[in-house]
Amino acid sequence: MLTTNEDLGSRHALAAAFQRCLAERDWVTLRTLFTEDATWTLPGDNQVSGHVEGADAVVERARLIAGFGLRFDLLHVLVSRDDMALSLHNTAERDGVVLDEYLATVCRLRDGRIASVETYLSDVPGMNAFFAQRDQP
Repeated sequence: MLTTNEDLGSRHALAAAFQRCLAERDWVTLRTLFTEDATWTLPGDNQVSGHVEGADAVVERARLIAGFGLRFDLLHVLVSRDDMALSLHNTAERDGVVLDEYLATVCRLRDGRIASVETYLSDVPGMNAFFAQRDQP
């Protein structure tokens, strides 16, 4: 159970590492942050939405999202008694479609690693338009 200030610091460090790996496209290090059975769920109806299972699938989803040229700005790290969330502002533009969304990426932790990710978005229709099924970048 995470309750000490040191544990709070480790959750902040884990959240910062997650965001840094996304921003720097460091897929090898990102993979180490997840449990083997990690999951990621995103809302919407587009090529990055839905539920994936397994650390490799989670990293592949991150690669796909980053491949669209997103900028991942970390606004806040939020911690609960056991877990953490990242408050992010993601922006990008491609083919005249602009993505400008705020999101909360809620991470459930197990043994100091991320066991599940659920993303909450401010603009699901905007995400659907930006990540619509068409040729990938």
